[in-house]
Amino acid sequence: MSNCIELSHLHKRYDRFALQDISLAMKEGYITGLIGPNGAGKTTLIKMIMGMVHPDQGEISLFGLDNQEHQPAIKSRIGYVSDENIYYEQLTVKQMKKIIAPFYSRWDENTYLKYQELFKLPPGKKIKDLSKGMKIKFSLAIALSHGADLLIMDEPTSGLDPVFRREMLDLLTEHIQDEKKSILFSTHNTTDLDRIADYIVFINDGKMVFNEMKEALTEKYLLVKGGKELLDRDVRRLFLGIRESALGFEGLVGNRAEGERFFKDNAICETPTLEEIMYFTVKGCDVHV
Repeated sequence: MSNCIELSHLHKRYDRFALQDISLAMKEGYITGLIGPNGAGKTTLIKMIMGMVHPDQGEISLFGLDNQEHQPAIKSRIGYVSDENIYYEQLTVKQMKKIIAPFYSRWDENTYLKYQELFKLPPGKKIKDLSKGMKIKFSLAIALSHGADLLIMDEPTSGLDPVFRREMLDLLTEHIQDEKKSILFSTHNTTDLDRIADYIVFINDGKMVFNEMKEALTEKYLLVKGGKELLDRDVRRLFLGIRESALGFEGLVGNRAEGERFFKDNAICETPTLEEIMYFTVKGCDVHV
């Protein structure tokens, strides 16, 4: 199994933020979810992968090629969907498509027209007059119409209504039935990734917390809910994060087997969602309500 993306010891420093020593490999043929709170560095990481931002240190390769030396060849194989508008606002949908299509040797006009109809894209409407959701649909139609081997999606469900969001996730699942296709999906909406992701990359404060198969997370983490009388100093050390209230506590344990041994007869033990893993890891052990 080959890797579609390989990152080695990436660093990028800004005045008030630094992405620090990010190394990971993303496997071909899978959906990899990228999660983290606002300001964690997700968009910076994606822009470095896309060649929009240059790292201060480290190496990036896509499809086994250096992303600086082989940009044209790499970008012809990538479909990019962002919640930011990247198109000329004064042009119509049809005009913008005509500009984009010639850049891709594998552009398929029939495929584009299929998605134009499916997404109800108005060809004569100017980009600036499209809703945020329609702009994302246009980006997705473009991304799916040139045989992209890798879809890079930065908050793609932002601004989409729940019905189309569900339809889009089904489209993405269908897209990777071709085992040579891959998707990197960055989102705040972790429920989307609960549904479709194979791997999860979690970054926080510019550092990587983990890169794991989604199923492995259910074997690693445990959510515990119980009475505050259980919480002494030694017990607190078992938790990555705790949320306390007048009624009791809930907290995340990073060693599921150890947590179950200690709490199974004294508290409620559950499998956490991705959102709960992210919340308790970021907040730590000082959350009181």
